[in-house]
Amino acid sequence: MLLVVGRIGRPHGIRGEVTVEVRTDEPEQRFVAGSVLRTDPAAAQAASVVPSTLTIEDVRWHQGRPLVLFDGYYERDLVENLRNVLLVVDSSEISVPEDPDEFLDHQLVGLSAVSPGGEVLGTVARIDHAPSSDLLVLSRPGGRTALVPFVKAIVPEVDLAGGRVVVDAPEGLLDL
Repeated sequence: MLLVVGRIGRPHGIRGEVTVEVRTDEPEQRFVAGSVLRTDPAAAQAASVVPSTLTIEDVRWHQGRPLVLFDGYYERDLVENLRNVLLVVDSSEISVPEDPDEFLDHQLVGLSAVSPGGEVLGTVARIDHAPSSDLLVLSRPGGRTALVPFVKAIVPEVDLAGGRVVVDAPEGLLDL
């Protein structure tokens, strides 16, 4: 499974640097000199000129955002063709967190959400990363969705082996 770790933004300056919109919890591991990232050019304007991989030559941080220089892309006109390209890694290349209460998004997507009594509430469709806490987005019966704060008080158990998360939702949360 390919996981998006960033999206290439606008060029910065004239020497080929680009801004990158970070979409990973560990940007300091992903965006380092020598890293090779796969590309998903589906969102790019000129997908035909986008290579399947890009190698990071240099990274510097500016106003909380990485400015990345890719190997072989040393001109503003060249990197303009990379705008909106998604940078991805294979989930098999990512190490599993050591903390038993920490999970990667792809580990949670697809799990069945059940109440403490075992009633099926839905399926985890995706994870939204909000400023205060992560949210499990549940696909509910009937095509609806529900947002569940991914906090221990509401999601007391994650059973990866059993393929389920226990959701002890306060009354009305799943009806919003």
